[in-house]
Amino acid sequence: MTTATPPLVRLDLTGRTALVTGAGSGIGLACAARLAQAGAKVLVVDRDEAAAHRVAEQIGGTAVVADLADADALDDLDPAIDVVVNNAGLQHVAPLQDFAPDRFTYLHQVMLVAPFRLVRRALPHMYAQGWGRIVNISSVHGLRASAFKSAYVSAKHGLEGLSKVIAVEAAPYGVTANCINPAYVRTPLVEGQIADQARTHGIAESEVIERIMLAKAAIKRLIEPGEVAELAAYLCTDAASFITGTSIAMDGGWTAQ
Repeated sequence: MTTATPPLVRLDLTGRTALVTGAGSGIGLACAARLAQAGAKVLVVDRDEAAAHRVAEQIGGTAVVADLADADALDDLDPAIDVVVNNAGLQHVAPLQDFAPDRFTYLHQVMLVAPFRLVRRALPHMYAQGWGRIVNISSVHGLRASAFKSAYVSAKHGLEGLSKVIAVEAAPYGVTANCINPAYVRTPLVEGQIADQARTHGIAESEVIERIMLAKAAIKRLIEPGEVAELAAYLCTDAASFITGTSIAMDGGWTAQ
């Protein structure tokens, strides 16, 4: 259920409700488990019904089955949410001239429009109580570009801008909004990219991690989901109340170059 990364941050979310999208696996699962461990009631949002219910049962949360590409998917959700973790994402790799417009739109709907709608719904509750945390799981591709990923890169750059606007507007109400920008994390999303990357770059699948995924990182390993979740946990603490509107690179030195 969780990674081997031990919890280090002292976080108490007893009485709080946290919503995590894409919580059926990978980073979302790690974040959902970590926030539940801190005492939060966690809404486990995923399009995979079996995964959502499995994770909810494991962590004592509530499964919410929804496809975030559906603009109205979460409009009936109780807006009394204290922590929003916008994590759901997907990838499509293709040269821009071959990139299907409907696929481009789909990625933006899931990774940019859905976060906007979720935060918009939760903010009145956060404002009224004078506290809230919004953690946007962006990417190193929210700060840098890579070829053949026009939808993903542009959606993540859009999420960066949205996060900053939320931070500026929400600051007077005790609400923070930040992005976490990991490089390649050991998740089903990354594992699923290997074949696509191999085909696009004309190399063997065995070469993709070393030659493509880790080429720009100074630390030559994949990130573990639990490492991202622990940073998300810190951003939910009172000690992090002055951190807002920023993007925290968790990229093994990629953006230092």
